[in-house]
Amino acid sequence: MFSVEVRDRIMIGHSLPDPFFGPAQAMHGATFVVDVAFFRESLTRQNVVVDIGAALTVLNETLKPLNYKNLDTLPQFEGVLTTTEFLCKYIFDAMALAARTGKLGTDAADLAKIRVTLHETDLARASYEGALA
Repeated sequence: MFSVEVRDRIMIGHSLPDPFFGPAQAMHGATFVVDVAFFRESLTRQNVVVDIGAALTVLNETLKPLNYKNLDTLPQFEGVLTTTEFLCKYIFDAMALAARTGKLGTDAADLAKIRVTLHETDLARASYEGALA
């Protein structure tokens, strides 16, 4: 299987108000390196997996409304524990929609799967991977 991966980053603030999270219950900041990998069984007629420029643009557009924001105050996250894992799925959904609607190029709807990885530090990361078919 072929793959192409693009990267961006965001800085956010949030709290995780549940005793499970210990000190992370309090307001804190995080800087995430965000990787999005696109997979397909065979290359397009242009011999690519996906338009890298379009993938970078869509990823940036997806992250921009979150960057330098307190996620606790955003309406779409009201009452949600915005864990790293949750944010992976949130970004995946946006990238999958972009693939299905042509924002990643005309052949992007044929992608096999997408994986989103958020790196919290050099020691910890989380991912969400899903099929597009």
